[in-house]
Amino acid sequence: MRYPRHVRIAKKKKALTTTDPAVPNTRQPYDMFLVLDVEATCHLGTDFNYANEIIEFPVCLMQWMDKAEDGTAATLKVIDEFRTFVRPTWRPTLSSFCTELTGITQEQVDEAPPFADVLDDMRNFMVKHGLIDPITGQRVKRFCWCSDGPFDIRDFVVKQCFISRVPMPDWIQGDVLDVRMSVMHWLSLQTTQFTIPANRTMNGAMRRSLNIPAQLKALGLPSFEGRQHSGIDDTRNIAKIITELARRGLCLQPNTAIYPGRRWQWMGKRGQILEEHLV
Repeated sequence: MRYPRHVRIAKKKKALTTTDPAVPNTRQPYDMFLVLDVEATCHLGTDFNYANEIIEFPVCLMQWMDKAEDGTAATLKVIDEFRTFVRPTWRPTLSSFCTELTGITQEQVDEAPPFADVLDDMRNFMVKHGLIDPITGQRVKRFCWCSDGPFDIRDFVVKQCFISRVPMPDWIQGDVLDVRMSVMHWLSLQTTQFTIPANRTMNGAMRRSLNIPAQLKALGLPSFEGRQHSGIDDTRNIAKIITELARRGLCLQPNTAIYPGRRWQWMGKRGQILEEHLV
């Protein structure tokens, strides 16, 4: 059927100005996403150069609900969660600042498994969902780790593997989807002007950034649910942001390089921490 010319023009304008969010129109290279937001030991005045130990390891596993044969998809859903507290071994006593910030108590970490056991449990979780081979640990599906900023894997996991004297597993190596960077990229593509607040970095430079509540607000999503700096609550809210980015047609793929061999000055030999080099 061929519509009259004035109807065709109207339909063409409508197609250019509206989109149906339920219709997948972006090819998505990854099948599943592991959203991670760890919590770690800290003291008032310390920064990312400190020898932080992970004390909460939460993951939201997300999967496409509508991926077509051509790879297009738009609807993501959390299909399972993994969460455990982690017992620190170098400095096992939490600071009052750390407990106040994260809500994690000394009793919770005292009763938790050490990090090496957490990695085993996480591996079993990934095998259960068919992400990795149960024998070799090699990837079976195309999955991507996601975090708010690069810090969780780039800093905390790399440092914790060193402190715990365990190799960084192959299934957590590789580049990461920095959700914060993706949100800022999306905002930069919009015709409406959006001012992103600037944070000062350690060397005094200014870096544009948005925390999780600000990302939710920028995307028109409901306010943060839960307690900020609770790992599992942070992870769930990040998953909502990723879901919205997918609905808006953003291609979800790694955008941040991670280096498992990264080292800090306080790292000695075989997991030794040189306290004289701690900031």
